[in-house]
Amino acid sequence: MGDVYIYMLVILAGLAITDLVVGVSNDAVNFLNSAIGSKAISFKTIMIIASIGIALGALSSSGMMEVARKGIFNPSEFFFDDVMIIFMAVMITDVLLLDFFNSMGLPTSTTVSIVFELLGAAVCISLIKISNSPTETFLNLGKYIASDTAIEIVSGILLSVVVAFTIGAVVQFLSRLMLTFNYRKRPAFLAGIFGGLSLTSLYYFILVKGLKGADLGALNFIFEYTSNVYTTLAYGFVFWTIFSLIYVYVIKWDIYKLIIIMGTFGLAMAFAGNDLVNFIGVPIGAYDAYNVWQAAGSPADFTMDALAGKLPSQKWLLMVAGIIMVLTLWFSSKAQAVVKTSVDLARQDSGTERFQANALSRYLVRYSLVAAEGIKRIMPANANKYIASKFEKAPESTLVPRNADRPAFDYVRASVNLMVASVLISVATSYKLPLSTTYVTFMVAMGTSLADRAWGTESAVYRIAGVLNVIGGWFFTAFSAFTAAAIFAYIIYMGGMYAIVGLVALAIVLITRSFLMHKKSQNVQKATDELKRAESNTIQGIIEESSDIVSTVFKRGKHMYQNTLEGLMTQDLSSLKKSRKVSKKLAGEIDNLRNNIYFFIKNLDETSIGASKFYINVLGHLQDVSQSLDYISKASADHINNNHKSLKFNQIKDLKEIILQLQDIFGEVQQIFSAKEFGKLEAVIHKKREILVLVDHKIEKQVKRTKDADESPKNTTLYFGLLLETRDLLNTVIQIAEQYYTEYDVNRFDRDSESE
Repeated sequence: MGDVYIYMLVILAGLAITDLVVGVSNDAVNFLNSAIGSKAISFKTIMIIASIGIALGALSSSGMMEVARKGIFNPSEFFFDDVMIIFMAVMITDVLLLDFFNSMGLPTSTTVSIVFELLGAAVCISLIKISNSPTETFLNLGKYIASDTAIEIVSGILLSVVVAFTIGAVVQFLSRLMLTFNYRKRPAFLAGIFGGLSLTSLYYFILVKGLKGADLGALNFIFEYTSNVYTTLAYGFVFWTIFSLIYVYVIKWDIYKLIIIMGTFGLAMAFAGNDLVNFIGVPIGAYDAYNVWQAAGSPADFTMDALAGKLPSQKWLLMVAGIIMVLTLWFSSKAQAVVKTSVDLARQDSGTERFQANALSRYLVRYSLVAAEGIKRIMPANANKYIASKFEKAPESTLVPRNADRPAFDYVRASVNLMVASVLISVATSYKLPLSTTYVTFMVAMGTSLADRAWGTESAVYRIAGVLNVIGGWFFTAFSAFTAAAIFAYIIYMGGMYAIVGLVALAIVLITRSFLMHKKSQNVQKATDELKRAESNTIQGIIEESSDIVSTVFKRGKHMYQNTLEGLMTQDLSSLKKSRKVSKKLAGEIDNLRNNIYFFIKNLDETSIGASKFYINVLGHLQDVSQSLDYISKASADHINNNHKSLKFNQIKDLKEIILQLQDIFGEVQQIFSAKEFGKLEAVIHKKREILVLVDHKIEKQVKRTKDADESPKNTTLYFGLLLETRDLLNTVIQIAEQYYTEYDVNRFDRDSESE
């Protein structure tokens, strides 16, 4: 019997390693987003600082391990085998749940997931024990579950979301009033005061939240002097303000960079110290339970009272966990995707939005604007004017280089993000309140971006929709964690070791599939020619850059058209659905280019206004191309999906002839644009009449077939739609060729004149 539990411990160890990997991928956003978003320091430096913080934090997390053993359920009410079932169900659920959110690129709370998994599995086993007891009823559930902790967790979630967002917004607003966007030109003493406040909060945060759980031996006396919060903060503020003023005035270094470095280190250490229990607390709890059970002689009915007491910490396990976390931080591509979501939602500039607007986000924006207008009317005109002057953006001295990776926000906002998150987590820790570092750091970042007016009318509905999606994901985490852990616990209870093996195999298959799909999507993204917006400021430069866009659209359009019609002819629904996705992606990329026309025009010099008209016309034609391809893919997919009659032999024969002609045109034009040999477009333009005559001839043949034979209405409608849209597609392709050939001819004449 003991061998079974050894196997279970081995499985739990494997799940713990997996959980560390997916957990760090998810929670990297907590401490990386501010440093990465501001670009204050290099990515390599950020990773080194965060790695040191994680390593120290992992060694200081031993005290938090008790949460998994006794924080959610009362171990004295459970036998050893009950506890092992709970722990096994929790770990399987946690790995699957976190991997799902990582694959979606959404940050979620590992604290909430582990708490509700423990709660769900414990409730399930408790109900089983109650049902097997002749004297107990559902009302006895309270003696098994630490219900007070669960209520504190839920209330802490709701409170932290509101408080973090509000305080983040208020502090950022006041900081911007003091420092403005042109903070480099403000008096240096303001930077010193700001540095004193920020470094004081980070210093207290690192001591209380980070190192207080570590056994520092002879240095433990430090914490005796930090027991009084107000005294510690007062002395700390005086010291760090003097330090900051010397740093700014004497050494003349950048205090904002120091704040970002210290904040990244502190949050990384707090993450490892606080959240490591979410990943390995359960396996360590199972290991402790096994040691206690084995020391007692391995009795069958052995209650786990010992788990409620103080057990020796496993320092070597914490060290191994810290190494795994650091390695994951460096090599996990999923971690970068999660960080990108948070940075995108907080960035200062407009751009491509990752989320679509919804009814609730529109409602919130609409009534927020009404409320803001009401407040503006109440306030004195001078006050409004003063505030507006402090939020004027600092002008850029030079144009941003082509394809430059802009900072998402400036050093001031990054510093406030780190400072406010540190203060809130420190305060909650000092009062022993449950708190999710993910909730706090994310909502502070959203609050500061709102106060910084990053959510203007151009982007507010999309940013708020994104925040609502992330928050909704947090609450979905709680519900799904509770439900899945309860179901898995019941399956393991009924199936024993066979059920464990089956569930672990399922977890391996799903995680492997998720990994392969993520890797495939990355490879596809690398292989796909993404559409890059033109950023030149001359007509010749626009011709060169936009020709790459046209070449890419024609290359992808050629494959899309062929795959769609071949899928239609063979009734391959999966191929048609894939083409549909490709057409939507292409349409979205072209829409993004059109949405950036404003920034393109702003980047032009006074002598290049003609370039804007040329580029706008090109994008308009490309949108027509994408709309034609989108219609063809949608109509074809819907026809097969609705099980309508397939195309007739003659129709397929005619379509194949058109496909060959279109492939030749697309291929020839794509090569010309790729090589930028626009003089060769004349030969393609001359083929226009020939190809259009072919399509018109096929339309006439279908009209005759419809009159002479018994044709399917749906079939006929689809076929005519494909032919007409193909004709529009060909017309648009030729129009693009004519536009480039004409512009090339004019520029060639100008160049020849200049050379003479």
